[in-house]
Amino acid sequence: MTLPIYQVDAFTNSLFTGNPAAVVPLDKWLTDEQMQNIAAENNLSETAFFVKEGDRYRLRWFTPTTEVDLCGHATLATAHVLFEELGYEGDELTFKTKSGILTVGREGEYLKMNFPAVEMPEVEAPDVLFRSLGIQPTSRVYKTDDYMIVLDSEEEVAALQPDLKMLKEIPARGVIVTAKGDKVDFVSRFFAPQSGVDEDPVTGSAHTKSAPYWSKKLSKTELKARQISKRGGDLVCRMKGDRVEILGHAITYLKGEISFG
Repeated sequence: MTLPIYQVDAFTNSLFTGNPAAVVPLDKWLTDEQMQNIAAENNLSETAFFVKEGDRYRLRWFTPTTEVDLCGHATLATAHVLFEELGYEGDELTFKTKSGILTVGREGEYLKMNFPAVEMPEVEAPDVLFRSLGIQPTSRVYKTDDYMIVLDSEEEVAALQPDLKMLKEIPARGVIVTAKGDKVDFVSRFFAPQSGVDEDPVTGSAHTKSAPYWSKKLSKTELKARQISKRGGDLVCRMKGDRVEILGHAITYLKGEISFG
């Protein structure tokens, strides 16, 4: 059996930056085990698989170790493949996912995703969370399936050197650390050793949680964001009621075939 595969750098218009995702178009679903094995072999933070269903697409995402409910950068990468590589002629794509209906459309040079916005309640965090990040305890901690910690400066976020083994024991999908930006509205980093990704280069799904927070904090409905990982990536976040539009670029790095029997 051979399958097409694409690798796309998302949230960037320059190769070797942003967040790489693999995209595998399918005519029919593989088994969960086969998809998980492909994702593990790719060893990228996410591999997306999709199947056309009528005028929509069913979309699923796998890290090297597990299937996840939502992935922004692999959704952006999938839309890029459909628009730029597979000749989709419409202006908007609709995906059916574990997180509900997601749409991706064109807006000028950007691709625009529409996701549910997530309000994160403030919580008391375990001391091990702060120790794993090497920071002093703070009351500005929020949690849903992720923790989000708000620090005082971009410099503090950039300087983090977490103990990933300790962080892996935190009961969460991952940990967002964010602060007001020096040149953009806010910056962040995202650590998810619990999900098989030590540090994700650019995390669209995390911005469904950080953007609503910063929108209220800064009294703005449109925000420029940068994830300040080693690769780095840029996003525009636009609040639309209980939804958040996330805009970004994408660029194809690789086209190939998977062969397995």
